[in-house]
Amino acid sequence: MICIPAGTFTMGSERFYPEEKPLRRVSVSAFAIDETPVTNRAFAAFVEATGHMTFAEIAPDPRDYPGMSPDMAIPGSLVFKKTETPVDTSNPYLWWEFRFGANWRYPLGPEQTIEDLDLWDHPVVHVTYSDALAYAKWVKKDLPTEAEYEYAARGGLEGAEYAWGDELQPDGKMLANYWQGVFPYSNTLDDGWERTSPVGTYDANGYGVYDMIGNTWEWTKDWWTENPRPMTKKKAGACCTIKDPRGGLMKESFDSAQPEVKIGRRVLKGGSHLCAANYCQRYRPAARHAQMVDSSTSHIGFRCVVR
Repeated sequence: MICIPAGTFTMGSERFYPEEKPLRRVSVSAFAIDETPVTNRAFAAFVEATGHMTFAEIAPDPRDYPGMSPDMAIPGSLVFKKTETPVDTSNPYLWWEFRFGANWRYPLGPEQTIEDLDLWDHPVVHVTYSDALAYAKWVKKDLPTEAEYEYAARGGLEGAEYAWGDELQPDGKMLANYWQGVFPYSNTLDDGWERTSPVGTYDANGYGVYDMIGNTWEWTKDWWTENPRPMTKKKAGACCTIKDPRGGLMKESFDSAQPEVKIGRRVLKGGSHLCAANYCQRYRPAARHAQMVDSSTSHIGFRCVVR
């Protein structure tokens, strides 16, 4: 793990997406964070020791999902599928496919294992929030808060849009695993990776932490809120600084576009290999995304912290 010193930074961004506003001064206590995302190798050791079954390996109960067709009550997970032509990027259903049998062992479906694909040192994917938390508890750690994640991702740079500065590709160099080309149909593979890459493929940030940007989204402990706000008292003597902020409340995290679905959403951070210049420019420390806690996909992983 990497020790992150206590400090104060400007959280958020005003240049990209509305949910990243407002800019706010945040003070974070010292903590340690995993040097890389949790890998398939590490997660396999956890499963072997505990017998843990991930959410994607258990058939969903139709009673928990009103309106679900009974023939969908089969274990599986969401897998990205590149389209053949340009499509409407406002409709993610065009490139996400629910595949029966897809899970952390079989990230693309039941035909190929992580061993077949040589993914032992890639981030584990197809894990829900509860799967990530179960692993964290097993190793006697925890999941990071949104503020902790963003602070560590910035690597000590104050106010920079990217984890390495204000230019996405300085001198044309790829500094994180994100989509090169036009999403979701044309990937130029400038970095050689179609999907995830082995952890540590790219340079560490200023704190010595790898893959805080791109590769996979990562779970945090915080409930999603559209408008970030402090949930703790302001630090005494620092009227404009928020001390160790936390997210919103579970009931406020529900998706207003699906009022009938009462499933809480947590904050994801870091972006993934599917973020592109023409879609989801969230390969940045300030970027954030809401994810239902029971959702697993081929581009979500996690790492742990110790406070």
